[in-house]
Amino acid sequence: MGIQPVVLWTDMLLFGLLACIALAVGRARGSEPMRVAWRRVGESHVGMAALTVLLLFLLVGVLDSLHYRSWLDARSGADAKRQLSTEVVSLLDVLADPLRAKTEKTYSSPLAYQLFTKETVEGADGAQRREFPRLRYGGVDLQYPEDDHVGDVLGRLGIGLAVAVTCWGIVALILVKWVAISRKVPLGAAWRAIWRGRGGLAWRAVLVSLGAVCLFMGPVLALATEYHVFGTDKVGQDVFYLTLKSIRTALVIGTLTTLVTLPLAVVLGIVAGYVGGWVDDVIQYVYTVLNSIPSVLLIAAAVLMMQVVIDSNPHWFSTAAERADARLLALCIILGMTSWTGLCRLLRGETLKLRELEYVQAARAFGVSTARILARHVLPNLMHLVLIALVMDFSALVLAEAVLSYVGIGVDPGTVSFGTMINAARMELAREPMVWWSLVAAFCFMFVMVLAANLFADSVRDAFDPRAG
Repeated sequence: MGIQPVVLWTDMLLFGLLACIALAVGRARGSEPMRVAWRRVGESHVGMAALTVLLLFLLVGVLDSLHYRSWLDARSGADAKRQLSTEVVSLLDVLADPLRAKTEKTYSSPLAYQLFTKETVEGADGAQRREFPRLRYGGVDLQYPEDDHVGDVLGRLGIGLAVAVTCWGIVALILVKWVAISRKVPLGAAWRAIWRGRGGLAWRAVLVSLGAVCLFMGPVLALATEYHVFGTDKVGQDVFYLTLKSIRTALVIGTLTTLVTLPLAVVLGIVAGYVGGWVDDVIQYVYTVLNSIPSVLLIAAAVLMMQVVIDSNPHWFSTAAERADARLLALCIILGMTSWTGLCRLLRGETLKLRELEYVQAARAFGVSTARILARHVLPNLMHLVLIALVMDFSALVLAEAVLSYVGIGVDPGTVSFGTMINAARMELAREPMVWWSLVAAFCFMFVMVLAANLFADSVRDAFDPRAG
């Protein structure tokens, strides 16, 4: 049974954006001011720790963006043809198949071996009684669960911690070896330099962050082979698997929206500030009108109109994943169309100052074209503002998706996201006993991602602020 790669629109745009970032990094290495600024970020312990966490989230998102469809076995007969499966699977789904395939009947609490609610069960003697049924997968190997459950959990925790320490030690050894080779010093001296913060970049913060992640993920993965670590939802899906799937949605919303925001904000902001006159008045009028409309209402109206278009043209999509991806892409475009005004206003104000500087006035006096002045003298002096704004807007966009999905105007219901998880858990908070684990898992993962993005944004802002020198 073969496979056929599937490239969704968001996959293509996400990998294109990563390629642009790689090119930008290459260009930054050839610019001394950019190298100095990014070295400040690398020397920041908070910045490097946050970047390490963000890169781990990005790794999960990239794995979840490599999609394919499987070929089904051909039926017998002369005219039989092989058909493609309608299910689009990602590489993350393959790696997390033990979690994805272990679907229970309904709710189960974290690390449980029985369902969360009682059911009527008929005994061997024909009598009916109410009890908690055993799970089909969680703790299935426990012969005497009441006696063996705690010991089994503790044993798997110990194995997970041992694996975590081993993995961290391997990574630390590789890093120390690399620093020793680059600085041409013995391994012991390289380790002391790293741990004392003298290894060039803030490698100690990287190792501490990786250690914390390993200490968390090691036991979680060890327990996930036998239990549902974060429990299951209403239809029995593993909550840990759903949180991993939500990471890609948050990354897509936080990054692809910039593909719409950036051109509008940069072009309109620079043109308004440099040209002035009636052009400036028109651009100011446009973003003032957009700012006067409540953003939630504007986004809701645009999303509903786009949903009508998608529902009216089902022949555009061959699978449910393509349909859900179209709505996700539409949400990115809509968020970008409504969130460019702040950056545009900032760039306009900064361009008003730059156009009065002597080197810009000299270029105009020598007859240099407006386009060349904007490209060579104005835009390079605004890139630090653009970079800072985009990094800081990432967390705001992730939270915006969660809020919009919570009120039902976000991503497609078939797309897993932090917002849809919170929305699904909303009604379960009022039941007795309360089902709390879906909400807590989504909140914790989203909190860590947003916190890391905010801390990294603060480091970038401090490094690129011209007043920091």
